[in-house]
Amino acid sequence: MIHSDIIAQSNDSTVEKLKADYDALGEHLDRRGIDIETIKAKVASYGVAVPSWGVGTGGTRFARFPGMGEPRDIFDKLSDCGVIHQLTCATPSVSLHIPWDAQPASDLISKAAEVGLSFDAMNSNTFQDQPGQAHSYKFGSLAHTDAATRQQAVDHNIACIALGQQIGSKALTIWVGDGSNFPGQTNFTRQFERYLGAARQVYGALPNDWTLLTEHKMYEPAFYSTVVQDWGTNLLIAQQLGDKAKCLVDLGHHAPNVNIEMIVARLAQFGKLGGFHFNDSKYGDDDLDTGSIDPYRLFLVFNELVDAETNPDFNPMHMLDQSHNVTDPIESLMVSATEVQRAYAQAMLVDRVALAGFQEANDALMATTTLKHGFRTDVEPILAMSRFDQGGAIAPVAAYRASGYRAQVATERPAVSGAGGGIV
Repeated sequence: MIHSDIIAQSNDSTVEKLKADYDALGEHLDRRGIDIETIKAKVASYGVAVPSWGVGTGGTRFARFPGMGEPRDIFDKLSDCGVIHQLTCATPSVSLHIPWDAQPASDLISKAAEVGLSFDAMNSNTFQDQPGQAHSYKFGSLAHTDAATRQQAVDHNIACIALGQQIGSKALTIWVGDGSNFPGQTNFTRQFERYLGAARQVYGALPNDWTLLTEHKMYEPAFYSTVVQDWGTNLLIAQQLGDKAKCLVDLGHHAPNVNIEMIVARLAQFGKLGGFHFNDSKYGDDDLDTGSIDPYRLFLVFNELVDAETNPDFNPMHMLDQSHNVTDPIESLMVSATEVQRAYAQAMLVDRVALAGFQEANDALMATTTLKHGFRTDVEPILAMSRFDQGGAIAPVAAYRASGYRAQVATERPAVSGAGGGIV
């Protein structure tokens, strides 16, 4: 963790300017009938989970270029995740990926408590073969033609649930790479039936207070067909399995120009929106930093989420899911977490009474202008003041760099080979 004196020194140089900016924004919002303290309180209560795998360097299809101080294991990962939350006050939980992060529950709980974190959804891995694994997932896992391979995948997911129960998780996320790369390689219907049959076994092992999140992905590594390829198939799965099954929406897993915010609205309307993996993309499944390409789309997604908050049972899980190839992963995750908070704050500034009136009157221009009024408001003083009030850093990246954390852990962690690739 970073010494509190370093954060305090970083804050001292900018806090007076922040207070002036915050007061000015408060006056501006007051003229719009918005209480800045209410918005700040909601921002402070909002958190997005960080993925344990996100603090390591990602990879391309051809190579991986690790940075210095790469985490060696889940305990190093938790240390890095703790720094992210310490500086941003926006990432209170970590999502584990099994078997990468498998360790005794008591050790995981102890380390998480040390760095001030809790555990979010568990993530299974049946898209890779592990050392000593009896059956290969080269041709699928939960949808494999071989019953023993499917059972192996089912058993792994159930083991993830068991570990998750011990550490306080309440959800399991399943993504599979099952599909086909050639026309005629598989029978679409029989393959989907196999998937549903295996998923029902996993669903049956869920505790009563857990959620099963299934994630769709348009392509990769199955480039001709993917078993869970879009939100429609994902919705069918959630409907077939039961009330505890919901859909996870990854912002990068869509074709260009897909209306993701409408997908969000549809799933929320019928109680099947279970959570998000936030990132961004230029061409498809790039897993770029959140808000780096299309911050307006991120805002439009949150516009639908804020609209759905009137339902007291609406509580989707939020997590970052990114691959960092040319940046320090800790810095990218900090920036991404604040971008998610920014979109949430901007969405709360939308005049929903006025918007509803323009929508009912079919006044397209004024309706879209109302949305843009919220989006164009600079809410940075709200985000920074929220961090400052909670003991975080007004400028997280600047404080992180001033701390020398990366250089420090590099002396403790041996250099990692870049021989393997691997986009998650």
